[in-house]
Amino acid sequence: MSDTLDLTSAVFTKTELGQQEIQSRALGLAPLVRRILVLADGKKSGGELAAFLPSADDIQSVLQQLLNHGCLEAQAGNKPASAAVSRNADASATATPVEGEVAATGDIPGLVPAAKRTVKDNEMARNFMINSINAIIGQQMRITLIQNISDAKTTDALRAVYRDWEASMADHGIGKKRLPELKEKLFKVL
Repeated sequence: MSDTLDLTSAVFTKTELGQQEIQSRALGLAPLVRRILVLADGKKSGGELAAFLPSADDIQSVLQQLLNHGCLEAQAGNKPASAAVSRNADASATATPVEGEVAATGDIPGLVPAAKRTVKDNEMARNFMINSINAIIGQQMRITLIQNISDAKTTDALRAVYRDWEASMADHGIGKKRLPELKEKLFKVL
């Protein structure tokens, strides 16, 4: 099945063996492979899970290992990722912006109204936030924040996790030093 399966667009769920592996660690999976097993929740595609690895290129190998061990399975009736993106685009296209509208978080100055952001802007903002955490702080340190950013599919949702991203950067020496530059870049798409 995995020979014809597009691992990056497929959505994966844990099998019973995968659930047991999380508890027992009997297979002795490498830490990054185990991380993907834990994060596979039946909602994230392989491409979305790639955000939790040092290199997005590694996701094919990791997913294949988990499939070979019988820990994961692709969900039946997967919808292409583009369909989910289209639904988000349609939802934001129908929103009517109010002049001078404030972001959902209410206190992020300098941002354009959320309704003016595109699905591509959201994707770029999400990738920027995740990549900056991985590069400056390290993946192992803010896994919950990375997951929250990854799960944020709309501009308003991304803006809601922005303060956590900003606080994490401010708490790190290099992140604090680079925060003004990072915010300026992020605000172009957030």
